[in-house]
Amino acid sequence: MSLRIVVCVKYVPDATGDRHFADDLTVDRDDVDGLLSELDEYAVEQALQIAENADDAEVTILTVGPEDARDALRKALSMGADKAVHVEDDDLHGTDVIGTSLVLAKAIEKTGYDLVVCGMASTDGSMGVLPALLAERLGVPQVTLLSEVSVEDGTVTGRRDGDAATEHLQASLPAVISVTDQSGEARYPSFKGIMAAKKKPVTSLDLDDLDIDADEVGLTGSWTAVDEATERPARTAGTIVTDEGEGAKQLAEFLAGQKFI
Repeated sequence: MSLRIVVCVKYVPDATGDRHFADDLTVDRDDVDGLLSELDEYAVEQALQIAENADDAEVTILTVGPEDARDALRKALSMGADKAVHVEDDDLHGTDVIGTSLVLAKAIEKTGYDLVVCGMASTDGSMGVLPALLAERLGVPQVTLLSEVSVEDGTVTGRRDGDAATEHLQASLPAVISVTDQSGEARYPSFKGIMAAKKKPVTSLDLDDLDIDADEVGLTGSWTAVDEATERPARTAGTIVTDEGEGAKQLAEFLAGQKFI
């Protein structure tokens, strides 16, 4: 029986761009370029490695987001994934992580799965709780923050590296895992992979397909909200210290004045 791997990825604003909030205090995604979250690339890579070491496996990429989020799917497909699922619905605008976990869980159940792979966090929200929420909604074990992972005989095994200790963990499939940026560099899509990705199937779903009411998601259904946001002040010119024998003293006085020492 084929091993069904689903990788959850996110289309995020480019961290090097000028990011800011829209009028409704959600992230303005229209005025900045988007891309596949870098941390999710590690999840795609580990899923592909697991599939390559299995007798028979299929890797499905899943995302929730606007039309442009298909760019994230294409990147993952060009890396070598087999197919993709895109959940897109206008009522999803402003959905927080609780609502997103509901949508993903419903889509995963509809797609079918044995193993769900996530990155350690998104590079925009950076909450890192989605894998745990997914596991709870799906009613399966979670093995998170893995720097090494393998699957054999219906069991997922991994290593979690902490500041003071290393843990070796395992769980029976089906399960949800997340991998860190220490799990191994993601492969670069080849030209052949980029061309092949154009022919790979992408299934589109909306809230009706997943039997989710609009009031369960979006800004109205969110459990969290941004009440106020202030633009980061413009960068000012720094203090220049000319060392004419008193440089060290001036530096110490500056650091003390800023309460750094």
